[in-house]
Amino acid sequence: MDHAQLEAFLTAQTKRHGGGGLSAEQAAALSRFWKSQRVRVRESLLAQHRWEPTLRGLSWRVDLQTGDSHGNADHRGPVALMELELGRAGQWKHRVKERGR
Repeated sequence: MDHAQLEAFLTAQTKRHGGGGLSAEQAAALSRFWKSQRVRVRESLLAQHRWEPTLRGLSWRVDLQTGDSHGNADHRGPVALMELELGRAGQWKHRVKERGR
């Protein structure tokens, strides 16, 4: 919610009839709180509602095989190596290593 949306919401709440609205003091307090804590509230909500592991790191390289231990120069082509580091906030990290051609 950006500043304009916040102001529109608080204005609508202060104009509500029937006792369910906010006073001007309450609206001002909510506005100050939201302006100072908006980023922390968003980060907290995101951390609580991630169900899947997130990607914490990625590394990769391409290896070229030039021969084997017996001196054979049989070139098999490049091999891609990729390592994904997965984890959730506040939990251990899990590394997945994949080797493919």
